[in-house]
Amino acid sequence: MPLQNRVLPTQEIVADSGRGLLMGNRGSIHHPDRTLGTTRWRSKAWICCVLDWKGIRRDPMPPGRWTALFFFDEAVALAAGHRPCHYCRRRDFLLYAGAWAAANSLAERPRAAEMDAVLHYQRVESRTRRQRTTTQNLSDLPDGAMVRFDGSPALVLGGRVLPWAWDGYGEPLRPRGLELVETLTPPANLLVLQGGFAPLLHPSAGRK
Repeated sequence: MPLQNRVLPTQEIVADSGRGLLMGNRGSIHHPDRTLGTTRWRSKAWICCVLDWKGIRRDPMPPGRWTALFFFDEAVALAAGHRPCHYCRRRDFLLYAGAWAAANSLAERPRAAEMDAVLHYQRVESRTRRQRTTTQNLSDLPDGAMVRFDGSPALVLGGRVLPWAWDGYGEPLRPRGLELVETLTPPANLLVLQGGFAPLLHPSAGRK
């Protein structure tokens, strides 16, 4: 039976056999029996990492240390409020921070903790601890953003939306006119995408 460690674009963490391109963590959020309770983070540093780091094999749920989470691709990770790890994805982290600086007219790249504080405010409702979303014009959203379209998560790419599922992105749909949509990707990550950061997308996104 799969562990409960797959992250959805809606931030939910589920047990699923689906495979992804990235992993990450938010601190140790599992019990000794490798199940999750109600806690969904222990740290504001929500990161996404490479699956393979120098061939090292790690327990996905070591007691009291960290809980490995898995993402279908980086569009899903950004929608859930994560950012590239500055350790195992140093180059991507610098590109992300550079895009953040460019989008916000900053003279220097911000520190990780500064970005984490902004992201945490934007991704979680303080009272309910649920995902905070925004409403945007679909035509204004950058490639790599994720929205709720026809009731389900979907990727914005090339002026179209691609329904998301663990087995791959579905056939692209062309929206009608200036359509308002619930946007899952936090505003800070939307700005990073607009600033030129290119997320790692699942191959199924390019086969449409």
